[in-house]
Amino acid sequence: MHDAARTANLLGAVALAVTDRALTGATRGAGMSSSAAAALIVLKTAPGLGVTELGRRVGLTQSAAARMVDSLEADRLVERRPGAGRVVTVTLTAGGRRVARQLLDARGAPLAGVVAALDEDEQAALAQLLGKLLTRLYQESGDADRLCRLCDRASCVKGAVCPVGQAERDAREGG
Repeated sequence: MHDAARTANLLGAVALAVTDRALTGATRGAGMSSSAAAALIVLKTAPGLGVTELGRRVGLTQSAAARMVDSLEADRLVERRPGAGRVVTVTLTAGGRRVARQLLDARGAPLAGVVAALDEDEQAALAQLLGKLLTRLYQESGDADRLCRLCDRASCVKGAVCPVGQAERDAREGG
C-alpha cells in the first residue's frame, strides 16, 4: 500500500532543498533579495509594469515594492518612465537585462544538476508530473504571475506548452 504522507514529506524535503539551491545561488551571486531578483525576471518578460503590479507579482505591498524599485533604480538596473495619466512604469536598463539573464542562469544551473540524476525517461515522467502539480497549484491560487515569478519562460515553452499558462487559459474559457 502506498504511503501518501511519506510521499508528501519527500516532496516537501525535495522542494525545500531545490528552492534553497536555486534561490541561494542566484541571489547571493547578484547580491540582492529574492524579491528583487524576481522583479528583474518579471520585468524581463513583462516590461513596463507599474510599481503596484510589479509588487503584486513578486509578493510585496505597494510601499515595499516602491522601496525595492528605488533600490534597483539606484543600482541602475531599472528605470521609471511616465505612462498613461499618473501611471509610472518600470523597465529594465541594459544592465538590468544582463543581471536578469544571469539570475536565470544561476537559478537554472543547480536545477539542471538535480534533474541530471534522472535518465531521459525519468526526466520526461517528472516533467509530466510537475506539469500536473503546477496545474493544481494554479487552480488553487489563480495567480500565474506570482506562481511563475522566477520562471525561465523561454525554456518552459521550448517544444512544450507551459502548464500554468494552459491552466490559466482553461480557467478563462471555463469560467
